[in-house]
Amino acid sequence: MNAPIRVAITGAAGNIGYALLWRIASGDCFGADQPVILQLLEIPPGMERLNGVIMELQDSAFGLVHGIVGTSDPAVAFKDADAVFLVGSRPRSKDMDRADLVKANGPIFVGQGNAINDNAKKTVKVITVGNPCNTNCLIANANAKDLDDSCFTAMTRLDQNRAAGQLAVKAGTPVVNVQDVFIWGNHADTMYPDTSRCTINGEAHGLDDEWLQGEFLKTVATRGKAIIVARGASSAASAANAAVDHMHDWWSGSNGRIVSMALVSQGWYGVPKGLVFSFPVIVSADGVVTVVEDIDVGEFARDKIAQNVAALSGEREAVSDLL
Repeated sequence: MNAPIRVAITGAAGNIGYALLWRIASGDCFGADQPVILQLLEIPPGMERLNGVIMELQDSAFGLVHGIVGTSDPAVAFKDADAVFLVGSRPRSKDMDRADLVKANGPIFVGQGNAINDNAKKTVKVITVGNPCNTNCLIANANAKDLDDSCFTAMTRLDQNRAAGQLAVKAGTPVVNVQDVFIWGNHADTMYPDTSRCTINGEAHGLDDEWLQGEFLKTVATRGKAIIVARGASSAASAANAAVDHMHDWWSGSNGRIVSMALVSQGWYGVPKGLVFSFPVIVSADGVVTVVEDIDVGEFARDKIAQNVAALSGEREAVSDLL
């Protein structure tokens, strides 16, 4: 069995963190032969709840869990971390618009970026889950001055999984038969699920543009709101599942599949350098993320990419004092 790795999770006692922890502890994320030391961060008012979560993890007797640390100190949580899940963020209240949410979360991710920089391994893999995740990732990365941009990603895998699920329903096939749908842009209702490389049952999908650009796009873009209406709570379990999928492929490789990750742009597809933007990527078995650069981007997709560039540029401007 491998030596243990250190995995830090912020907001660990929240709904997404609670759903995430058991998947990591069971080996679904890093592998059945990879022990973990869990380093769990909560704000001081959440520490009692976190203690209860730790009790449950202990009672679950996972063989892969070689230690658990619960703390409200980011320096402790990120100490020597190999992987970090930035889950905790301030949720949007009913009187907040997205710009307000961006500004409210900014200082949190300044502090966490600094703490990751000063305490985590220089090869750390950081996934930002807490929304607005693209811009939260941008802030954390900007404040981790000694780490490479490639250490930081934001999660658009939930949008990809939602898209794949809708395509599977439409085709009447298990979702495992849907491959290579991916997401451009922001984890917001502007994101664009691209099916230009998508196959269903091993063949080109053959679905018409009217459905893909209409009902399909709308359903994927508004899925989070629909779940809140239906169950009276947000989509915590599917978000945790997407975080596991994202980190699993980053850690072990995507096996040749195209998947979605929001990366610090280096100018790919004309996206301004520095924006955290979702691209189609392939990940090698040793964790190297490569943007797929030969996608034939049509007019509809170009317009959607431009909308996301504009939205994310506006968010970056709103937090420019934190970068």
